[in-house]
Amino acid sequence: MSELIKNDINNRMDSTISSLKTEMTGIRAGRASPSMLDTIKVDVYGSKMPINQIGNITTPEPRLINIEVWDKGNVSLVEKAIRESDLGINPAIEGTLIRLPLPQLTEERKLEYIKLAKKIGEASKVAIRNLRREGIEQFKKMEKDKEIGEDEAKKLQSDIEDITSTHIKLIESIVSEKEVDLSKV
Repeated sequence: MSELIKNDINNRMDSTISSLKTEMTGIRAGRASPSMLDTIKVDVYGSKMPINQIGNITTPEPRLINIEVWDKGNVSLVEKAIRESDLGINPAIEGTLIRLPLPQLTEERKLEYIKLAKKIGEASKVAIRNLRREGIEQFKKMEKDKEIGEDEAKKLQSDIEDITSTHIKLIESIVSEKEVDLSKV
């Protein structure tokens, strides 16, 4: 039972890391990438959908993203979602084609992106720490209910701490990589 809890906590922490990596790809670092749009959801057909389920996304040039929207009625909704995102891109519409020219990154915008990356990283750390707390509470409850002994509870709590610190270091590494990436542009 205790191994199941430990594995569950570890898997959930891994999911947090995956989510962080996905969010980091949304922060642009010079080149146009369809993954920049992954975090943007468009309110269509009564639900929020990712842009790649509403149209084809291509990058014909290093600093241009094209979105060929399949349903003409969704073009304005996609445009609105892009404008409201934190990407800072001004879409140009030509029929069902939306062009997203990426401006040269200014020093100010780079600093904003670095700040955003740190904010996302910090939110991920908080999620990891919450999972740690949850795991430790489960082990304390098991000890209180006499399901495990005191020594085993301490060892399991120590294991959770080790798993947590590994994931926190990974988050810090991902965030610093993104900072270096943004600084080079």
